[in-house]
Amino acid sequence: MQLVFATHNENKLREIKALLPDHLEILSLNDINCHEEIPETADTIEGNAILKVEFVTNHYGYNCFADDTGLEVNALGGAPGVYSARYAGDAKNAQANMDKLLLHLKGVEDRSARFKTAIALSLNGRKNLFLGICEGSILAIPRGQKGFGYDPVFQPLGFPQTFAEMSLADKSEIGHRGKAMRELIDYLAK
Repeated sequence: MQLVFATHNENKLREIKALLPDHLEILSLNDINCHEEIPETADTIEGNAILKVEFVTNHYGYNCFADDTGLEVNALGGAPGVYSARYAGDAKNAQANMDKLLLHLKGVEDRSARFKTAIALSLNGRKNLFLGICEGSILAIPRGQKGFGYDPVFQPLGFPQTFAEMSLADKSEIGHRGKAMRELIDYLAK
């Protein structure tokens, strides 16, 4: 089976490919010559995932899945949430986003947060949605060199290391994207 994963993000593509069975051929947006940035104008993470699959299906005709992920910090009322990738501006600079987050949490005691991934699937004219959530907290000082985005400051609940200190396999096992992907894989296996 061939599916397009609606992303230009090579880090996400690598994480997803590591989780999927070999009988699924995953194409990226670059593989189908989709080089434009798909608008993410919904006001929810779930809505953005749906917008991406609809765009690919309507413009390119492929069966497709797409994810959108956000970091929701309790003390910030769920921010950055749907704006996680562009929290510090449209440049989508991971370091600037992390710096802004840490600035807003300076002196804040409640640092509880969750990563949330929504995966939308458009397959043979039908749409489905899969969710994965990973609870944790935001550290005051980044740790680790692996991962991407907010990984150096996110410590999953019950673990001594941040996502940026974990192997890809360990992060996928407990993380939000891995949880949502396992739901997608289970659905596709049926």
